[in-house]
Amino acid sequence: MPVTMNPHYDVVVLGGGTAGEPAAVELAEAGRDVALVEGRGTPYRAALPAASLLHSARRGEAWETAVARRDELTAGPDGAAPERAGVTVLHGYGRITGPGRVTVGETTVTCDDIVICTGSEPVVPGIEGLADAPMWTADEALAVPDLPRRLVVLGGGGAGCALAQVYAAFGSQVTLVEQAGRLLSAEAPFTGEILGDALRRMGVDLRLGAEPVKVERTFPGVRLWLSDGGALDADRVLVAAGRRPRTEDLALAEAGVDLTPGEPLPVDEYCRVLGVEGPVPGLWAAGDVTGRRTVHAAAYQARVAAAGVLGKRREADYRALPRVVPTSPAVYAVGVSPQEAANAGMDLLCAGYDLAATTRGRVERTGLTGRMDGGAGGRVELYADRSTGLLVGAAAVGPYAEEWMGEITMAIRAEIPLAVLTEVVHAVPAYGEAVEASLRELAARL
Repeated sequence: MPVTMNPHYDVVVLGGGTAGEPAAVELAEAGRDVALVEGRGTPYRAALPAASLLHSARRGEAWETAVARRDELTAGPDGAAPERAGVTVLHGYGRITGPGRVTVGETTVTCDDIVICTGSEPVVPGIEGLADAPMWTADEALAVPDLPRRLVVLGGGGAGCALAQVYAAFGSQVTLVEQAGRLLSAEAPFTGEILGDALRRMGVDLRLGAEPVKVERTFPGVRLWLSDGGALDADRVLVAAGRRPRTEDLALAEAGVDLTPGEPLPVDEYCRVLGVEGPVPGLWAAGDVTGRRTVHAAAYQARVAAAGVLGKRREADYRALPRVVPTSPAVYAVGVSPQEAANAGMDLLCAGYDLAATTRGRVERTGLTGRMDGGAGGRVELYADRSTGLLVGAAAVGPYAEEWMGEITMAIRAEIPLAVLTEVVHAVPAYGEAVEASLRELAARL
């Protein structure tokens, strides 16, 4: 129904993505009068499209079938969920124009609370000639129906690796360029090494330690020049070089919020937006805009913010937020990485186990070659703080690692003693054997 006046709502949620929609629905179901402002298209990007396409590749489906499945999934699990919960959906771009005031198009609405869930946007590096070349951002690459014959992917983080594998799986000639010396540079080194081997087996050409310096238009594609003097010819360049919080429409100076372009919106442990003098009354934020860039982190913060709006004190705890790369094999990490521990001066104790040594690993790899997941190739590493004897982090690479590593996430979050964890009995055959062996090793060394 068109808005013909300037109504007042209890809560206005800016952005209908993986943080905004659950926040709006939860608040409406609690009896609040909620408006959800959404004008940036489908919110279901994140890891879902890549996971869907890779699932289709494992099933041997054609590209056209895979795209149809992806598009069906990324339309959302239920596009009518907010309306059915009683949420008023305002289509358009929302701007905060004052305390408790949001403008959508020509209409300004007032509210008691604003929950900012505006997400993030891809960063396009300032490479000479790139803006004039045939280019996709990571978001565009997960939405288009095209399958380029030759593709250059810029960025060896989670998004770049997943997209490189997606297009290689369906027959594109893919080159991945990462200026760091390894893939997944923020995580434990073994994760990028194992995933890199899997990508190479699929035909992906990895150019590590090389920086793109110039792009030239050719017919019918592009030529990319690298810092090592090499050149790559392709039909298209796919940029997966990071994201930045979307804050351009947040006029929060009046509220005392010092916003730096490209930087996350500052929030406290209750997801209240922080100004120079502390939390700003009636202003909350969740998801990518706060710098927490995973789907599950966005949903978690949405629940924390909604609790705050409802007058409950729910404190966010980020010690055990999983980080997943939806490749095959999958990469899973949680808690402190070895690099973060070193930077913090933490005395980290590490124990690991190869999946190939588990019973499940032997079953999976016998007689099988050429699989996308490496045929049970993979590894688990667990990290404990020597001073406390508690688990503080973990990393794993293996088939569907995000599913069988969940117990470690809970162990970190609940601070379960190693003596208790080592008594957990894992089913056989299962990749959990690798977790059990690593726990026993840590306990023995402590």
